[in-house]
Amino acid sequence: MTTTLRPTEPLQRTADGSRSRHYTVCVNSRPVGTLHLATHPAFGPTVAQLLDLRIDEQDRGRGRGTVAALAAEEVARSWNCRRIELSVPAREGALLRLAGALGYVERNRNMAKPLPELAPPLPGGSGGRRMTEAEFGPWLERAKERYARTVVERGATPQEAREKAERDHALLLPEGVASPDVLLSVLEHDAEPVGTLWLAQRPDGAYVYDVEVAPHHRGRGHGRSLMLLAEADSIAAGAGRIGLNVFAGNAPALGLYESLGYEPTVLHLYKQLL
Repeated sequence: MTTTLRPTEPLQRTADGSRSRHYTVCVNSRPVGTLHLATHPAFGPTVAQLLDLRIDEQDRGRGRGTVAALAAEEVARSWNCRRIELSVPAREGALLRLAGALGYVERNRNMAKPLPELAPPLPGGSGGRRMTEAEFGPWLERAKERYARTVVERGATPQEAREKAERDHALLLPEGVASPDVLLSVLEHDAEPVGTLWLAQRPDGAYVYDVEVAPHHRGRGHGRSLMLLAEADSIAAGAGRIGLNVFAGNAPALGLYESLGYEPTVLHLYKQLL
């Protein structure tokens, strides 16, 4: 039996080079599922996204998804893409195993936890305050550099990473420290600044965009204090849930978040196309 992709629409193209197309997955011309392939809205036309792959229940377990995913890679190569990405809900074990078998590796994951009714106390000597205008500029440059570095480490070119860092920070912080639904805070310990926190309020709850402990203050528990500060500010704003993103390989951060009760919700995977 032969598994193929049959387009269900003309190739969708935009002026900036983006592409998108929906397909039916067929076995000997018999429809058994659907697939949607597109180029990445942030990284541009050289990076593909496998946005959706569904095999009908009665046809699962027969390798249809594997062949369809491989066929999608060939389409992406014909689009001159050099990388393909895929986001998988953490509970979709079968899809995660399929992606692993096909050579996809984790780039980053989203994690979340429900918030308690009462804010957790900070350790003695620690407290939070709002970031000042004078502190914002230097902090922003450091944040963009860290973000771009992690994006490069996960397969992007330096130019792609710099452009993404500039674009994302401009979008999320349009008015600096006064940006709507954003709290930029400084953690102090014994009246000395030791770390920073970028927290935002979103429709589905609070979201931690960035946590940084100053290099000479690391290893003293201030990362945990920053996360407790994030919870306290989120509860004060009325949020019932808090989420964040962590890049693969950042074992200290992952261990901290797990110890605080965060659980993975979505895993973001990628594969280089040779």
